[in-house]
Amino acid sequence: MKSATFPSIRVEPELRDAAENVLGEGETLSGFVEQSIREGIERRRNQSEFIARGIASRDAARRTGDYLPASEVLAKLERQLDALRTTRAKSR
Repeated sequence: MKSATFPSIRVEPELRDAAENVLGEGETLSGFVEQSIREGIERRRNQSEFIARGIASRDAARRTGDYLPASEVLAKLERQLDALRTTRAKSR
């Protein structure tokens, strides 16, 4: 497959300097920009899928009338956080 290019963009010199200053050893600015674009695409896809799952869940709950009280959900999340904190404290 033939490669393509992104349009060039104008940025403030400070932004270019900042990008160049965080490059890893052997990393190019072009490679950094490409990786940033890939990560941005993945983040947006994940966000869209997350929103779609949330909307589907909401619709299913409305259809079935099967809801969990917010207090129950928050309590479960708090228990999960406590378990993670305990595990993390033991590993130190």
